[in-house]
Amino acid sequence: MKFLSYKKKNFFVDKISIEKLSKKFKTPYYCYSLSQIKSNLNSFKNLFNKTKPLICFSVKSNSNIKILNELKKEGCGADVVSMGEISAALKSGIKPSKIVFSGVGKTEEELFFAIKKNILLINIESENEAILLDKISKKISKKISVGIRLNPNINSGNIRKISTGLNEDKFGLTEKNFLSLFKKITNSKNLILNCISVHIGSQILKIDPFKNTLNVLKKIINKTNFQFKYIDFGGGVGIPYENKNNKFNLKKYSALIEKLTLKHKCKIILEPGRFIIGNSATLVTKITYIKKTKNKDFIILDAGMNDLIRPALYDAKHLIVPSKKNNTKYLKNIEFVGPICETSDKFLSVKKYQCVKEKDFLLILDVGAYGMSLASNYCFRPKPAEILINKSNIKVIRKRENINKLIINN
Repeated sequence: MKFLSYKKKNFFVDKISIEKLSKKFKTPYYCYSLSQIKSNLNSFKNLFNKTKPLICFSVKSNSNIKILNELKKEGCGADVVSMGEISAALKSGIKPSKIVFSGVGKTEEELFFAIKKNILLINIESENEAILLDKISKKISKKISVGIRLNPNINSGNIRKISTGLNEDKFGLTEKNFLSLFKKITNSKNLILNCISVHIGSQILKIDPFKNTLNVLKKIINKTNFQFKYIDFGGGVGIPYENKNNKFNLKKYSALIEKLTLKHKCKIILEPGRFIIGNSATLVTKITYIKKTKNKDFIILDAGMNDLIRPALYDAKHLIVPSKKNNTKYLKNIEFVGPICETSDKFLSVKKYQCVKEKDFLLILDVGAYGMSLASNYCFRPKPAEILINKSNIKVIRKRENINKLIINN
């Protein structure tokens, strides 16, 4: 994290110290570095400069419209999975011709909306979805650009709950069903088949699952003997959360994609989310209480699982660091927990930490992806603010919710 780091003993996001920021904004709040977002995106682009893919940012990873607008300025499109995400992408300024719509449960309303907006592709995930699209096409007398999502039956080797590429998963079509639907769509007068799509999961840190997926793709493309306009490889590239040396080899992945592209002479769509946004943000929180017990001490924070659910939902681990370093050591086992009445409302357990006290500010790192986008109002807690830092400029890109308005609206 080049732009989120310590300067002397104080943690900075770009040129703004968290200590200074936390005097102005109520905790918890999300704080992003625009410089880090752009740096991540440029690294991604540079490694794929030979294939020049259409980069469709995964909106589900972070749906803040101001951030989507910044990515739009850098040439990004959008990977969306709902009508709401299509609307957010369009509102941010992303062109319809750069929007790809996936998902297993697209409703008729959502499909009508996507077609009306003239988006680039609708990736079909079942035969019944294809039947519905054909029906809609006839009804409105409009041909529809589609892809078919293949389920390659590949284990991504990541957290099971975010793995999407096995036959037992609900996503895409098996080889047999893919080939069957392929024949039907190529004979359709209403659906224009432009793409073969695949996505095997999220937070993948090893190259082998992608390599195996590409081998399956080659096999299927050869069986169809069809010139696809696009191959949509999805996303899934992970980032290191705990071990900062455990980085995905993006260079090897780009070389594999380049080889396939040269052979089949098609355009490439990539749908990164976490790689672009994950390490660009921190959740700033304050210590409410320190509760001492026989075996461990609980550091009780004002951020809870409603603000960041990944640890409770996936047992994901995010490093937690102090906003200000000191030289004293806290040797007893400690557990960082939130205020919500759930045992799962905990973030991290450590054996060593610096001495901290109540009202100190702490930072939960690498929360840009699936942090705020999964936040909720559980226990009637207002969602936190989102702050975007651009060098020395501070911009509120989503205000903290007002608890009174929250209650009235319910």
